[in-house]
Amino acid sequence: MKKLLSLFAILLIMISCQDEDRQGIVTEPEAETVADSIPTLTGEFIYVADAAVFRGQDFVYGVKIDSMAQELADKVKPYKKEDFDLVKVKIKGKIQPNQSREGWKEVVEIREIIEILQEKETSEANK
Repeated sequence: MKKLLSLFAILLIMISCQDEDRQGIVTEPEAETVADSIPTLTGEFIYVADAAVFRGQDFVYGVKIDSMAQELADKVKPYKKEDFDLVKVKIKGKIQPNQSREGWKEVVEIREIIEILQEKETSEANK
């Protein structure tokens, strides 16, 4: 009888310990990490008339002209001395094949403007 009671007590302790482990697993939220599918790109941007180009260290893309491209063009204006100056920026953009077959083989569709990395040019009068 004592052996049966001891065996029952050991079995009860083992089962109760397993429940605590299971409870910890159930109550802890699982952290799900999803990789960002839109790459962050750093390079130089130029917008002239109705065309824009984004050039990095080892790539050159045409820029899809939309509201985000126009917004970036407006934001870089204070950083340019002349119309054809390139301004260093950091953006998130989706790279796609160029459907029109004019210009670059690939175009970048700007999804987010992260920051402008270039210092503002000071005028000669302020120096």
